[in-house]
Amino acid sequence: MEQRQAKAVHQVVSGLLAAGLTSALWAAWLGWDQKRDVHADGTTTGPYEAWQVAGLALSLLVPVCWMVVRRHVVGAVLGVTVGLTVSAYYDWSDDASGLFGVGVGLVMVGGFVGSAVVAALVVLVRPGGRAVTGM
Repeated sequence: MEQRQAKAVHQVVSGLLAAGLTSALWAAWLGWDQKRDVHADGTTTGPYEAWQVAGLALSLLVPVCWMVVRRHVVGAVLGVTVGLTVSAYYDWSDDASGLFGVGVGLVMVGGFVGSAVVAALVVLVRPGGRAVTGM
């Protein structure tokens, strides 16, 4: 019973660490760019550029893969999902249109699916190729 509790505590701690790291990566890649770009024809884009979002996604591969290899699959997937969701909510909640909720929901679903797919791929290619217990 104690070993089971220790595994649960490790999953929770790893999830919290993943959420914190994900929020820090969001701030590093996306947090500093808050202005929309106005083009000559009056249209606006932004505030993020494609390279910033790609940089965030690629940066998240490292902690997710590292955590999955160390058998913290649940913490990796849920931590990244929570970190992205909370960061998007915090960053976008001042939107006057009220549509930020849709974007936050899409970030939550995308973060979960993306991190789960990466975790599954890491489990499949990991030496030994065995499924992770507790998943």
